[in-house]
Amino acid sequence: MIEKNYNFNKTDKKIVERIVDDENINLNHMVLIKGTGMPEHYSNSNVYMVIIRGTMTLKLGDQEPKKYRGGDIVNIPYGIKMNIDNFDDEVLEFFVVKSPSPKNYRGE
Repeated sequence: MIEKNYNFNKTDKKIVERIVDDENINLNHMVLIKGTGMPEHYSNSNVYMVIIRGTMTLKLGDQEPKKYRGGDIVNIPYGIKMNIDNFDDEVLEFFVVKSPSPKNYRGE
């Protein structure tokens, strides 16, 4: 078999799962229910957040929080402080793509 197959959970419960972690990319799948979020942290690579459903409230650096919805793709550069939350009723589901993989990121 030439290809690799990866799976992710289809759920409406909170989940944070690492799908791919190799030399090329880091791919995570996350589902957040209302009132949950991710701990404040700094981006450790070039990050793309692909929002599948729901509404993400994202605060970057000292900016005011912004809302992003299903169908949005948000790019966050390396080294940015971020807060990710779901303050809305609908379940928030998104993928986080880090490229290059943080273990290979050299910065600028």
